[in-house]
Amino acid sequence: MSIVFIALGSNLGDRLANLKNARQALAEHPRITVMDSSQIYETEPYGNVDQDDFLNAAVKIETDLSPQELLACIQQIEADLGRKRLIHWGPRTIDLDILLFDNLQIQAENLTIPHAELTKRSFVLVPLKDIYNQKIFGKDLVEWINISGNAEKVRGSDLEW
Repeated sequence: MSIVFIALGSNLGDRLANLKNARQALAEHPRITVMDSSQIYETEPYGNVDQDDFLNAAVKIETDLSPQELLACIQQIEADLGRKRLIHWGPRTIDLDILLFDNLQIQAENLTIPHAELTKRSFVLVPLKDIYNQKIFGKDLVEWINISGNAEKVRGSDLEW
């Protein structure tokens, strides 16, 4: 079994319901166990697209799916929840990204693990810090959050799972 960390984000429709529905879909998959979840955070959008703020979170799962099988699974969950890929870094009902998959390093056409933008995005690093306490590329998450330069765009939320 592999331990995987997945980022969740939503800024269209009922953002909290979108996160909950995505986590529930992961939990209902017969080959996935959701082991832990971060708090929910509200964050300003990343990139240069005018859009509403996001809700972001992270989950820790255990699975016997391969990285490519898991990617197909989360893309199906996104599609089932109404995700449309219209604008790069644009608004979305749900976004699921594989951040870490055991200690694997993968560079494929459709999948990079660890996630290619992981250390640049506080909206991913802050939730991940709630459920992951190891170093990434020789630095702990607090160091990466400070280096990212966008930690002020991530705000704690009183929303709950």
